Amino acid sequence: MTDKPLVLVAGGAGYIGSHVNKDLNLKGYKTIVFDNLVYGHREHAKWGEFVFGCLSDIEKIRAVFKLHNVTAVMHFAAFAYVGESVSDPQKYYINNVQNTLNLLKVMQENNVENFIFSSTCATYGNPVEIPITEKHPQNPVNPYGESKLMVEKILRDYNHAYGLNYVSLRYFNAAGADPDCEIGEWHDPETHLIPLVLDVAMGKRECIKIFGTDYATTDGTCIRDYIHVKDLATAHILALEHLLNGKESLCLNLGNGKGFSVREVIEMVAAVTQKNIKMLESDRRQGDPPVLIGSSEKIRAVLEWKPTYCDLTAIISTAWEWHRKLNNSCNYSGR
Repeated sequence: MTDKPLVLVAGGAGYIGSHVNKDLNLKGYKTIVFDNLVYGHREHAKWGEFVFGCLSDIEKIRAVFKLHNVTAVMHFAAFAYVGESVSDPQKYYINNVQNTLNLLKVMQENNVENFIFSSTCATYGNPVEIPITEKHPQNPVNPYGESKLMVEKILRDYNHAYGLNYVSLRYFNAAGADPDCEIGEWHDPETHLIPLVLDVAMGKRECIKIFGTDYATTDGTCIRDYIHVKDLATAHILALEHLLNGKESLCLNLGNGKGFSVREVIEMVAAVTQKNIKMLESDRRQGDPPVLIGSSEKIRAVLEWKPTYCDLTAIISTAWEWHRKLNNSCNYSGR
């Protein structure tokens, strides 16, 4: 049996990267996690080899490629706070674009041609149709989305000029945790709805704010597409194998294909945790579209991706188990 190739996982100590790294190793791939631990956690890089480093340090990247026969790269090492990207766009363009160029340069120097990119539905901007397909216009409304779209354009140009093979995966709302409860969502600061509501269930927050209750939706609150992080990880490995089999470069949505409202999420957390969740209704936030749901038809057809954790109960149940473990851990520092 032929050994599976070595994959460099940039940002592999973060939320999504760590889940993908675990599954790569379970499937027999060798991995190197390259992470500066600004937002990642060393204890989540439990599989493969860990290298502490930042993509701003091109010599450190070169050293990794010199020591190891890297066949493919998965890139998760981006800043992803939308509000911060508006107040400090330079930080986002340097890290998300300039540092990615460093990584691509070293790949080119070493004739490494397979690249899986962690992109985002934020490249689409405000939706003009629902569900959002890959043909939807890309008009980002914040520097975070702009930075990801810039990289997508760079990848297209590198494909044409240098033969770089890539898959850009445009995430919707990643949620949930490893079903084995070894790793999960652990952000500081936390901005995602499900862990924030779980903090209320845990007694770490007094209430959860609902931003806007007068949208043209079934219950007046925003609707979002949540995808379980385990299904997301599976999609990354299918994308990698697509490239390793010599197939064409792609841009694909990664979503559940259906949406859940803010109230539905809160009610499901209350049902799963058996806790009372105090809600505080507040004004709308600027720039929040009423509905964001992505079409997953293309990734299902092209990669034969079949998500396993499609219902909200499964997503929140795994997140709750992880949240309780994290809260009881000596490494937990609060939010």
